[in-house]
Amino acid sequence: MSPPLITLSNLGFAWPGQPELLDIPDFTLARGETLFLKGPSGSGKTTLLGLLGGVQLAQRGTIQLLGQDLSGLSSSARDRFRVDHTGYIFQQFNLLPFLSVRENVELPCRFSRLRAERAVQRHGSVTEAAAQLLAHLGLKDASLLERRADSLSIGQQQRVAAARALIGQPELVIADEPTSALDADAREAFLHLLFAECREAGASLLFVSHDQSLASLFDRSLSLAELNRAATPAEA
Repeated sequence: MSPPLITLSNLGFAWPGQPELLDIPDFTLARGETLFLKGPSGSGKTTLLGLLGGVQLAQRGTIQLLGQDLSGLSSSARDRFRVDHTGYIFQQFNLLPFLSVRENVELPCRFSRLRAERAVQRHGSVTEAAAQLLAHLGLKDASLLERRADSLSIGQQQRVAAARALIGQPELVIADEPTSALDADAREAFLHLLFAECREAGASLLFVSHDQSLASLFDRSLSLAELNRAATPAEA
């Protein structure tokens, strides 16, 4: 059995002058697993995602991704490690409006030689990788590739954001409330496409949301309050 993709051990984090926000004794995410993590507003979920990406460092404990202890890396090395191995789908998508759809999807490959090489190996070129991912996620119209990202509908922007997260086969895909603007049918359809692409790429998916109705679609479901000993009774 392969080692977990993510391992947290005795993790503790507090913002300066504030009580401890996160106290997580242990947590693992298996390679290829899809995990639904329920996290209401104010529960520390955004902070946890920042810690997993190495944007912040915990005051105690360890976070290992692919066996690498993130606290043992310099700030610049954490940035490189994050872009090489982690794809993000943000709640507001965070597409660059002045870039085309294609340029937005290709962006991680500009910053990560590893992901660019993987994209070329799998699809022949970074541009073809972007086009294939978009097609698999339901954007088959080639004319969309050169349109500005801010000219798209919310549903189209969501798929562009997912393609950007997936390009170059990062081992971990983190999704932070990416379906909150969609209706129920569109949410479920998008998730099935996202699962298929994660399986194809061999990626683990950590999906954070407060929408419990989606939980049954995942391999595993957890509440952040179950993991976090610092959670208030209201969060639990």
